[in-house]
Amino acid sequence: MTPVELSRTVLRAMRRAVDDGELRGLGELSDLGEPGGLGGPGGGESDGTAPTPWRVVVERPRPGGCGDYATNVALQVARAAGQSPREVAEVLSPRLAGEPGIASIDITGPGFLNITLDRGTDTASHLGSSGSAALVRDVLERGARYGHVDPEPADAPRDPRALPTLRFPCEPRAAVLADSLRRILRSQGTLVRLTCDEAPDPRWAAAGLGVHVDTHGTPPADAGTDAGTDAAVEIIRPVPVPVPLPAPAAAPDPLLSLGPDAARWALLYPAAHDRPRISDEHLVQRASNPLFRVRYAYSRTRALTRNAAALGFTSAPGDVTALPSRIPSPGRPLLYALADHPRILAAAARHRAPDRLARHLVVVADAFLAFQPAVLPLGDEKPSAAHRARLALAEAAGTVLAGGLSLLGISAPEYL
Repeated sequence: MTPVELSRTVLRAMRRAVDDGELRGLGELSDLGEPGGLGGPGGGESDGTAPTPWRVVVERPRPGGCGDYATNVALQVARAAGQSPREVAEVLSPRLAGEPGIASIDITGPGFLNITLDRGTDTASHLGSSGSAALVRDVLERGARYGHVDPEPADAPRDPRALPTLRFPCEPRAAVLADSLRRILRSQGTLVRLTCDEAPDPRWAAAGLGVHVDTHGTPPADAGTDAGTDAAVEIIRPVPVPVPLPAPAAAPDPLLSLGPDAARWALLYPAAHDRPRISDEHLVQRASNPLFRVRYAYSRTRALTRNAAALGFTSAPGDVTALPSRIPSPGRPLLYALADHPRILAAAARHRAPDRLARHLVVVADAFLAFQPAVLPLGDEKPSAAHRARLALAEAAGTVLAGGLSLLGISAPEYL
């Protein structure tokens, strides 16, 4: 079940509760438009005389939550309904629990609804013609922010020193890991600052590894908070870059000689507890190089858009579940990979593991490369609705690849 479908499911539960008289003051609930808003008109109140376009936001659970998705809709409508958020959540919970594809509903905090999906259901049934089109449309509309918590944090402390801190030793892998974690955590609604134990190497800045450190200095005596503040401090300490054998003073740094993109990939792709491999293998343009496959797949998505324009057609989300017999891998693996992207981002943030995102991008790239021969018409074929739908799926794959690479601090070239 995609976030779009889940948003509509929550609204249907609200509509039934209104029809049964258990929720009042919400007016006649209208059909859900595209998800993304927070509440009804005028800040979420209704005069009960006209349909109210409440729009439900479904996102990954924040700290303290559970399940696969969460929504704060009970908090949004509680005032209009004249009930506490917890009471609204208790009204909606049994209605949601009875929906196909939902395994359980948990209420946390003041009234957050935490939704666990049914793993036993046939996933393919949720990605049929309408489901696949809704997923692709959601990816394309959200763009690089697909999978991000919406909205971004607006209530961050004004004093940067009050932000949670990621502290790391003065070592390039730890610096790159912390930098990528800051990007991923922001995508999931958490702002942090970076602190290095010592003055960072100036080559880690934009011209080298793209790492920007907020402050540096000796760790405070209290490892749980930063000096002079109540901000929490988390230590990032991955297996460091192997120390090379002594070399002439003028010899280039083996890591920096890879360039920023390949160097960051070499440090982020292995799990933090694994030793990174610093070699030219990350530069070769062959299928054996995961970084090359990811960036090549993105460049192919852009090329398909250009080629389609030359043939006189553009993308339009639609059914991509039926493909010509010449395609060994249908569109479903790619659809599943795109649908899984928000979960991967949340897990990468929760476990402080950018490698999860890097490996997922390889999965998306491989699924796209198997799918791409079906996108453009061949021979005397004329562009059809099926070709437009496949192009939309290809563009959605490119959106996820570019957004994921950006969170890793790696560029996505349109030409490769």
